[in-house]
Amino acid sequence: MSSSIASTRFSVLDRSRTREGHTHPEALRDTVRLAGELEGLGYHRLWVSEHHGVPGVAGSAPTVLAAAVAAATRTIRVGTGGVMLPNHRPLVVAEQFGVLESLFPGRIDMGLGRSVGFTDGVRRALGRDKEDAEDFEAQLRELLGWFRGTSPTGVHARPAEGLAVPPFVLAMGEGAGIAARLGLPMVIGDLRNRDRMRRGIDHYRAGFRPSAWASEPYVVISGTIAVAGTPEEARRLLIPEAWAMAYSRTHGTFPPLPPAERVEALTMTAKERGFYESGLTGHIAGTEEQVAHELETVLKETGAQEVLVTTSTYDREALLDSYRRLAAITSG
Repeated sequence: MSSSIASTRFSVLDRSRTREGHTHPEALRDTVRLAGELEGLGYHRLWVSEHHGVPGVAGSAPTVLAAAVAAATRTIRVGTGGVMLPNHRPLVVAEQFGVLESLFPGRIDMGLGRSVGFTDGVRRALGRDKEDAEDFEAQLRELLGWFRGTSPTGVHARPAEGLAVPPFVLAMGEGAGIAARLGLPMVIGDLRNRDRMRRGIDHYRAGFRPSAWASEPYVVISGTIAVAGTPEEARRLLIPEAWAMAYSRTHGTFPPLPPAERVEALTMTAKERGFYESGLTGHIAGTEEQVAHELETVLKETGAQEVLVTTSTYDREALLDSYRRLAAITSG
């Protein structure tokens, strides 16, 4: 194992993706079970996500799901990747994470993003619009202020005030600059666009200002990593998500994940085929040896301290096997 891999933390973001023929409750229970399995394999964190009105995703309430995950585990860090701050009042977010940290001290992470609802209908239901994302930096400053007891309102966020819940910024668009100015750790993806990723990381490091939250830059790179016995088996792990993404680009909604064999039997339109083939490229996928080599390359290019794996597929046992193989690579 290379020194780059050995010195890097590996974590997982699980989106609680639904699978054809399975229910939303099953997807949520799968996430909780996966957390225990990842804990046993030595992964550093398990994060959950926030999506609203998406047929293919059950994870709509990340702090609630994070509580269930933390209660079912003992040592793995648990957090969000992330809570979409424009959808919530900062005081409420501070209170939720204050409760989590109070119940599971020293294990909770606060990953924060600036996205709003995926469709106009979802944004209306949330009472938000795209312009709300423009206030992200101000919302983030307010949120951090609740933990430090610096709100000018005379109100105190209990039990959050005085607690140190590590904040991470999901670096979408201007996120890298915001993370740098506020002195916060940054999560950046995806691995499919290495040049853009490197530019974002360089911008972050160049503008980083030490803060009470972080004395130096901390970079988490995120993306899909699939490990299997053969390159062909690793590629099959990518097929369900690639098709779901292609379907969303052509039909406007993310569907549940289908089995790989059903996707391979589909007759696709030229547009669907183009998006699908594109969705299969640019990821880190292959045998243990191939993945280790690719990881070593990207870690040397980025200098990242952590990798957040975001792989989704239909076959849960094959996904778990991929995580086992990756853990064997990263643990030597």
